[in-house]
Amino acid sequence: MKSLQVSDVKQTYRAEDYDVVVVGAGHAGSEAALAAARMGNKTLLVTINLDMVAFMPCNPSIGGPAKGTVVREIDALGGEMGKNIDKTYVQMRMLNTGKGPAVQALRAQADKHAYHAEMKKTIEKEPNLTLRQGIVDSLIVEDGECKGVITNTGARYYAKAVVICAGTAARGKIIIGELMYASGPNNSQPAEKLSENLADLGFDLERFKTGTPPRVDGNTIDYAKTEEQPGDEHPNHFSYENSDDDYLAVKNQLSCWLTYTNKKTHEIIRENLDRAPMFTGVIEGVGPRYCPSIEDKIVRFADKDRHQLFLEPEGRNTDEWYVQGLSTSMPEEVQQDIVHSIAGLENAQMMRPGYAIEYDVVAPYQLKPSLETKVVKNLFTAGQTNGTSGYEEAAGQGIIAGINAGLRAQGKAPFVLKRDEAYIGVMIDDLVTKGTNEPYRLLTSRAEYRLLLRNDNADMRLTEKGHELGLISDERYNQFIQKRTMIEDELARLDNIRIKPSDEVNTFVEQFGDKPLKDGILASVFLRRPYVTYDILMQYIPASDVELPARVIEQIEIRTKYAGYIAKAEANVERMKKMEAKKIPENIDYDAIDGIATEAHQKLKKIMPETLAQASRISGVNPSDIAILSVYIKQGKIAKVTE
Repeated sequence: MKSLQVSDVKQTYRAEDYDVVVVGAGHAGSEAALAAARMGNKTLLVTINLDMVAFMPCNPSIGGPAKGTVVREIDALGGEMGKNIDKTYVQMRMLNTGKGPAVQALRAQADKHAYHAEMKKTIEKEPNLTLRQGIVDSLIVEDGECKGVITNTGARYYAKAVVICAGTAARGKIIIGELMYASGPNNSQPAEKLSENLADLGFDLERFKTGTPPRVDGNTIDYAKTEEQPGDEHPNHFSYENSDDDYLAVKNQLSCWLTYTNKKTHEIIRENLDRAPMFTGVIEGVGPRYCPSIEDKIVRFADKDRHQLFLEPEGRNTDEWYVQGLSTSMPEEVQQDIVHSIAGLENAQMMRPGYAIEYDVVAPYQLKPSLETKVVKNLFTAGQTNGTSGYEEAAGQGIIAGINAGLRAQGKAPFVLKRDEAYIGVMIDDLVTKGTNEPYRLLTSRAEYRLLLRNDNADMRLTEKGHELGLISDERYNQFIQKRTMIEDELARLDNIRIKPSDEVNTFVEQFGDKPLKDGILASVFLRRPYVTYDILMQYIPASDVELPARVIEQIEIRTKYAGYIAKAEANVERMKKMEAKKIPENIDYDAIDGIATEAHQKLKKIMPETLAQASRISGVNPSDIAILSVYIKQGKIAKVTE
């Protein structure tokens, strides 16, 4: 039976009006809708399937390098992802603990069903927010402005701003071997008409691809042949609303288990490459470079004898296990052979086959830093719609799009995070300035100021902004001010206390190969030594008048030990701010500027950067082009104004 579409509906009807309408309730849409509603806007969240709200169709986890920092940034702005995973995780681990604070990252294994249920409950109970099942087929656009949406049942919802978070449902197509069918993630219904409408409105759409691995029955895994990966003995937490003193960690963490592919696995894959959609031309979409399918790994890294696979539980009340690292679109019978070739999975029962999914993406050069589209006013996009991969990347964009849609509805100026303020700022700037030719993934290497954008200090960077937006309560803000005051007071105290030479101190430093103290040394300088912790320091100086929480002590240690590096990074930020302050006129006509290289000329016209700093980050725009552009702007010699 043919599904009902807008084109089939003879008459539409005007439903309720809203300030903000959000399309799609994945991780981006959930954060966007909650942010807009919490800012006082009457908000509608429309999603294809209420059973897929904040669902995890891919790996059941939150966090990791760069991504974990984004989760804490979302929380510091007043978002929900951190609080939600803290309530529903089955395992928590801090990664890269042997490395510096710039690359340490928190990662949680999620109970995917509990995560969905808890987020749905939060959305349902949020004042100003209505959750509704429906398929949005088109936008209401008048005189270049988005005025609302139309569903496939003919309902017209008018709004002052609209956010599209369609994810992989946008003309989604699932591929398993020779089998192909229209579908959203996890065999949900796809959104077929919205992409056509966006194309008709003048948007440049691209086709991307991602995928998932098989799920297996945990009762059929031979864990004795795998390596246990337990959670931390003292679990951490993502949300700053959970303090160390009152946070109750999840009991009975579930372990993950490590195994590997082998020569037999690789032989099976090579023997069946003629049936692999990745190599037969069936898959047209571009896949993620940093999370390739297993068949892609075997071809690209032919010299490797094995690849890591992590067996991850999908929840406490299910026996499904996710085989992380085995993403594939091979035929189902080939997937079974691959699974049975792996140590610990010889007798594993495959509960769901892996699949690839192709979907539509709005080329992100068509976006402003606020995530409003340049093509249609009052229309915002977020998440995989913008070409990213990952729940965290989606949620980070979602909260920014929701904030800006809410601000637009209230007639206020947009909110933009800079590259030195947040990983979210790095991601959005990368997307709108550089675009992406593949599903974008956040990496610590993408952030030039990563020592400032640490996992531990997101609240120091963003809580003030969240409070100004109305997303952080006064109570939470006052707690933040108290924490910040404790840190500043103790740092000042350590800068004014001297440790005098003594037998006790010298015996301690000599065991680490340091020379004994001859003169007094500032406590702050003594703390910079790699073997000195704050607790050790307290053995040689009077304790603070105030008992300091662990999070405060953590900040004191990091800011003291890395003071020199942090100062250099902050100096670089100040230099870049001068370029960020140099705005490029909106009506600039690049055709009137002589001397700019052809490639730079084309890129500048396409992306239309807002500042000289943004222009300098565009691939193909050289310092000489920026120098010429700067002179023209300064002297006001733009010859003509574009219509």
